[in-house]
Amino acid sequence: MQAGSKTALLVIDMLNDFIREGSATWVPDGEKIVPAVARRIRKARAARDPVIYVCDAHDPDDEEFKLWPPHAVTGTPGAAVIDALAPEPGDLVINKKRFSGFYQSELDGALIALGVSHLQVTGTVTNICVLYTVADARARGYEVTVFQDSVAGLDPEGHQFALRQMEAVLGATVR
Repeated sequence: MQAGSKTALLVIDMLNDFIREGSATWVPDGEKIVPAVARRIRKARAARDPVIYVCDAHDPDDEEFKLWPPHAVTGTPGAAVIDALAPEPGDLVINKKRFSGFYQSELDGALIALGVSHLQVTGTVTNICVLYTVADARARGYEVTVFQDSVAGLDPEGHQFALRQMEAVLGATVR
């Protein structure tokens, strides 16, 4: 990672297939965090910090569907960012096919090009995509802040476990 001084906000998987009740990968507390994520997005835009949406974008026959029901299939409504948090011109949308937003994606290159050294993290799922993205960010030398009011897990136990791991093991700031 090149040294930078900017902060960027990551909005991870705030997609219809995670937020809409009844979807295959519905996160029960996902809708509850929408107002907090929206506030963080407004604050980042006001500060002229990059807002980067990191979004599942799967092929119809994706290997991940051996573990999880089909979700966020590219081109379907389920793969779209929820309307309440829709990207605006100037925001970046980075597609990913695995749990980490860094794995075989353009995220790291975009962050380096922007001079980003600090990531503020929001989104779903705390103990899956958020956790693995934070782990890869820390492995690459990024400073990371995770906002507890802006992340949601599939269940309270997994959510709390991930927050503890990100803070105690990965050295992220959890607040």
